[in-house]
Amino acid sequence: MQLDNASDRDNASELGSVPDLGSVPGPGPATNPEPLLQTIELTKRYEDGVLALDRLSLEVAPGQIYAMLGGNGAGKTTTLNLFLGFIEPTSGEALIDGIATHVDPLRAKERIAYVSENVALYPQFTALQNLDFFVRLGGRKSLDREQLSTALDRVGLQREAHNKRLKGFSKGMRQKCALAIAILKDAPAILLDEPTSGLDPKAGMEFTHLLGELRDEGKAILMSTHDIFRAKQIANRVGIMDRGRLVAERERHELAGEDLEALYVRYMAGPSEEVACLA
Repeated sequence: MQLDNASDRDNASELGSVPDLGSVPGPGPATNPEPLLQTIELTKRYEDGVLALDRLSLEVAPGQIYAMLGGNGAGKTTTLNLFLGFIEPTSGEALIDGIATHVDPLRAKERIAYVSENVALYPQFTALQNLDFFVRLGGRKSLDREQLSTALDRVGLQREAHNKRLKGFSKGMRQKCALAIAILKDAPAILLDEPTSGLDPKAGMEFTHLLGELRDEGKAILMSTHDIFRAKQIANRVGIMDRGRLVAERERHELAGEDLEALYVRYMAGPSEEVACLA
């Protein structure tokens, strides 16, 4: 694995002194805790020979947001699928709170919540009915109607929508329902797949602000995204992935003075493309 800056991982202790970017909550004081999400030389080669992930090593500690940037085929979704236990690694490990997902997947899943890009909820159920069903499915059976409504309030879903069926919801409203379910699970780690894709600017800002609140509560959040602006705004650390490899990492304080879009283009473009982009 080739990283742009080998000392990037050692800079986390400086995060606490960084001013907030935008209106989202900033990271709290750095304490160098043990990572809740971790990959160690994680590799996945599919049966057709495609190397989807090549010795990926990354860490996300409690109270941190890690944004994985990369184009299609970069390995972002494969990384999430390995954490979720949907597929097994060819070599290496994906760890959730120290639990290897391919060794003890059920125990690992107890420690994580997941919000996918295309939220799969029941369109004939109301928002409250979806929350009640999935929260009970996750083992929390003692929540009453007001607690469910409070979770929907927190993610910004209007009260009048709580009792409406999801079949008439926008993508942003469905995303809010899914995030409310993730919050109610109260897992220490959260995985997000393209969380702001298809959201209008207002919904994207609300979603980003809520992620900042969850980080301040000590959640470890790993998200895959194409949204360079939101990644720079909210993430403690950004990793750029290309063809299954982590090719660059930047800490939040480094991104404050850097053009992340130009950095992304530089690592994603080939040599001739890069010259053209910089011309």
